Amino acid sequence: MRLAEIRRYPVKSLRGHRVHEARVEPWGLAGDRRWMVVDAGEGTAVTAREVNRMLLVGAVPTPTGIRLSGADQEPLEVAEPDPARQLRVQVWSSHLSAAAAGSEADAWLSQALGRPVRLVHLDDPTRRTTDPRFSREDDRVSFADGYPLLLASASSLAAVNAAHRERAGEDAPRLTMTRFRPNVVVEGAEAWVEDDWRVLRIGGAVLRAVKGCARCVMTTVDPETGERGKEPTATLARIRRFDGATWFGVNLVPDTPDVTIRVGDEVEVLDAVEPGAGPVRPTR
Repeated sequence: MRLAEIRRYPVKSLRGHRVHEARVEPWGLAGDRRWMVVDAGEGTAVTAREVNRMLLVGAVPTPTGIRLSGADQEPLEVAEPDPARQLRVQVWSSHLSAAAAGSEADAWLSQALGRPVRLVHLDDPTRRTTDPRFSREDDRVSFADGYPLLLASASSLAAVNAAHRERAGEDAPRLTMTRFRPNVVVEGAEAWVEDDWRVLRIGGAVLRAVKGCARCVMTTVDPETGERGKEPTATLARIRRFDGATWFGVNLVPDTPDVTIRVGDEVEVLDAVEPGAGPVRPTR
């Protein structure tokens, strides 16, 4: 097996990009989801689940911060904000503080998304803990949904596409990996075998596979157009339904931080369980 792709998402729910290499930090890939868009009033996370057009807005790291683009607006350079300007925010069940990016970034994103929002930066990534049911007390995560990294398998995506074509016809559009927003994509494994992995090595990085990833409506939004459909949920509901949810991908927690991984790195499973039980999930 080998590492086929590395993907990074500087701002939670905005468009991501592929890179050839990335440093694995305790809370995720360096530069991944350290920024987040929040509601201007409540400070709660705004995601592409509710604002589909977020997937059409680009964000790439710069030496001093990030660069926003898209939405028919002039690109905007945003510097990492002063950590003294803290704002109380919420992402799922996590309540924490983050640095406010400032009025210019807020106005740019508010216009792009058609609602009043603010941009924040997680200046101290040790503030947010992972779900203790599936991780350790000292595990940390950035603004990602729940865990530092998400792994997906190219063979599992091929299985989804095969099942999709079987139902919709051979001319059905191919579902892309972009819909699932993984950080690392592995090729060379059998479809769905990632359910059984518990510890793996990617290059020099050792990671725990702690939980499967239950998929939400966000995967049904075409990342190229922002339009919502029924796939891949309709197909996953037929072939990957467990305990009332659909599943694709595996959440990872690093045990060897500050190791750089690269496309082409060998992927080795260090510990696995007997197959057949499906993804790790709350009922198990």
